[in-house]
Amino acid sequence: MVNVLQRPAAHRYVKTPAELATLVKQLARETELAVDTEAASFHRFIDRIYLIQLSTHHENAIIDPLTVGDVSALGALLADPAIEVVFHDADYDLRILDRDYRMRARKLFDTRVAAQLLGEPAVGLAALLEKYLGVRLDKKYQRADWSRRPLPREMLEYAALDTQHLLPLRDRLRAELEAKGRMTWATEEFARMEGVRWTPAATNGDAALRMKGARALSRRGLAVLQQLWHWRESVAAELDRASFRVLSNEALLAAADTLPRNTEALKAIRGVSERLLETRGDAILASIERGLAVPDRDLPRFPRGERRVNDPAFDRRVERLKTTRNASAESLGLDPGVLCPKGTLEAVARAHPTSAAGLREIPEIRKWQVELLGGDFLKAIAD
Repeated sequence: MVNVLQRPAAHRYVKTPAELATLVKQLARETELAVDTEAASFHRFIDRIYLIQLSTHHENAIIDPLTVGDVSALGALLADPAIEVVFHDADYDLRILDRDYRMRARKLFDTRVAAQLLGEPAVGLAALLEKYLGVRLDKKYQRADWSRRPLPREMLEYAALDTQHLLPLRDRLRAELEAKGRMTWATEEFARMEGVRWTPAATNGDAALRMKGARALSRRGLAVLQQLWHWRESVAAELDRASFRVLSNEALLAAADTLPRNTEALKAIRGVSERLLETRGDAILASIERGLAVPDRDLPRFPRGERRVNDPAFDRRVERLKTTRNASAESLGLDPGVLCPKGTLEAVARAHPTSAAGLREIPEIRKWQVELLGGDFLKAIAD
């Protein structure tokens, strides 16, 4: 198959409530609908959906929620059991659709999950389109700011490409799943995804402690880091700018480690620009002083993790399950973590079932995994 760089996608730009009503009425007659969203967490502090892309086999449409306003009519389409809703890597889209509009899809097909169950080594949309359809996507606007208005024509055409080929890709992947006898696996995975919901992130100082590298700091450094984190979040909210665009995590950690007390010392930290020093330098130094003023008794510490009870028998069961899983994964051409992740192995080892019925009662394990691996798992954990 000859690979060709995909040409810009023709699309309908939906920007008024009346245009949305017309589109929804038309789409209600479809049985398959490709969906994608564009947010702007890379650019904005207040993240939200800025575009919703839809494609059928015949047409591409882009809905602009900023001008349409109420897009709730679209929710009925996503929840219609007669319409298969196709995403690529649906998890994030489902979460933000739930967060912003309480929209929930009922009948799903995720091309990324399908590719994983087929053992594809590369499951990104661009890689799959190139392999299965011979289409190469231009990644020029992969991290574009979709909150800007008006959006240039080129950006809208790029956005439409994300769904334009999803339905043909779905057809190819579904045929492969059926040929390999794995469609029932995918169907169960898709059904589970219907329960995906938005989970708010932590918004207190504890979020600072979860930064990669925070554990290398002293407790005093952690207090400073928390104060700097609160300062950065307040500025990011004020500017509606992504937090790392105010000051990077690396710069926060460096300041919490070196504890600069004046402008010259602050300037030496990589990532602290001249402009930031001029406009926010005093506020950064004040945050550091607040962290230094925290009494010793109130200094933050990492919460102690739950101590794991040493259980050699459990460990042996996990290892035997892993060996069994890895052998099956190799024979099936699957990533072991896709076939059965570590958390599921541990759940099985912990439950220590003695029958297939007992395996099926473990919440973490899928029915298709019980059918495929159940007998071998039971042998592996038998004492």
